[in-house]
Amino acid sequence: MSRRRLVVVPAVLAAGLLALAACAPNNSGQSSSGTPSPMPTTANPPSSSSVPTPDDPCAKEKLSLVNAGKLTIGTDSPAYPPYFEDDDPSNGKGFESAVAYAVAKNLNFAPEEVQWIVVPFNKSYAPGAKDFDFDINQISITPKRAEVVTFSDGYYTVNQAVIALADSPVAKATSLAQLQAAKLGAQVGTTSLSYITEFIKPTQEPYVYNDTNDAKSALRNGQIDAIVVDLPTAFYITAVEIPKGKIVGQFPAVDGYEEFGMLFQKDNPLAICVDKVLSGMKDSGELEQITNDWLVGGADAPYFTE
Repeated sequence: MSRRRLVVVPAVLAAGLLALAACAPNNSGQSSSGTPSPMPTTANPPSSSSVPTPDDPCAKEKLSLVNAGKLTIGTDSPAYPPYFEDDDPSNGKGFESAVAYAVAKNLNFAPEEVQWIVVPFNKSYAPGAKDFDFDINQISITPKRAEVVTFSDGYYTVNQAVIALADSPVAKATSLAQLQAAKLGAQVGTTSLSYITEFIKPTQEPYVYNDTNDAKSALRNGQIDAIVVDLPTAFYITAVEIPKGKIVGQFPAVDGYEEFGMLFQKDNPLAICVDKVLSGMKDSGELEQITNDWLVGGADAPYFTE
């Protein structure tokens, strides 16, 4: 399922779907073994203003790394679009893969000096030592998680959304109250699940799944009425994986916003260096360009009322 971008403009979205249908998956990556990744092709140059100089404490040779000379990055498997393409984080395709390689380049790591390892989502933010330098996997920054791990500054602001089959009564819901009697599902340990329990407050316990694939299967099979996922994933699912699905709506922002952050072992000083790089990428427009290349906007996803 290779694609250059998925945008919300209908004509472009349609073209992107045709391209997806015509391309076979490429499973040649070696990311799960922890071996050096092949050199990806990206369209985003580094922000020169954020590249560390030799006397900088964030210079490459001064960084304390899990594996000397390598930047070891963790993410879960399967790795889903639009954050990763072809379940291969090492190919540089997909939003989070592109962000990770841009950060690596701005820290003076060549693509072949980046290696990926598989880290299950729930394990990433568990207390204790980490076998990665940072993990990037749509991990929302929360106070509870930040008690035992360190986060970078946010690299993407995201809302949560509800997906139902288009012919389901739930598809017509416009308020949180209208969702309360529905059978709702989400992946375990996610903020998507938290949004169900804390904001929808359904009359029955939500259905909890090991991963998003299991939740999608339950929705397709009619075992549940709707699932909650982050908004970019919702656009991808309804455009590519469940064409009969519909984004019923998205949640109003809570406390302003929810952000994804890169995750580090608690108090890892590398987080300070990554924050400097992210600041440079934001100032130069590089992060915005990557976001525009890979993620959709918020059209056709109305906000739920209370």
